[in-house]
Amino acid sequence: MLGTGLSRREREMIEILHRLGKASVQDVCDAMDNPPSYSSVRSTLGILVEKGLANHQEDGKRYLYSAAESSQEAAKSAVHKLVDTFFGGRLEGVVRTFLSDDESKISNEELDQLLKLIEESKRNQKR
Repeated sequence: MLGTGLSRREREMIEILHRLGKASVQDVCDAMDNPPSYSSVRSTLGILVEKGLANHQEDGKRYLYSAAESSQEAAKSAVHKLVDTFFGGRLEGVVRTFLSDDESKISNEELDQLLKLIEESKRNQKR
């Protein structure tokens, strides 16, 4: 699950792998702001493979790394974790927080889209 127990560098590397699809150690280094040494990136990618968050395959003399789950799966998992951790598993709490927060500035168009999604979900549950 993206974000759970990961250092800032690990999260950054996973995000790069999601963005690039497959990447060598050098590709990851090149995509990072202020990257650590090549060997540190290689080591961290190895740790991500050990944690099951990244995969690697041989490509000649180098490895190509990729995220173990899609960015959509990672986002879904992170949202479920957030809802469970901060809202006792109740999605209503998340929505209420956003709707009552003046800083969220949800537009009428976004509210209309949310209503459409809710209505669609209700229709699908009746099937």
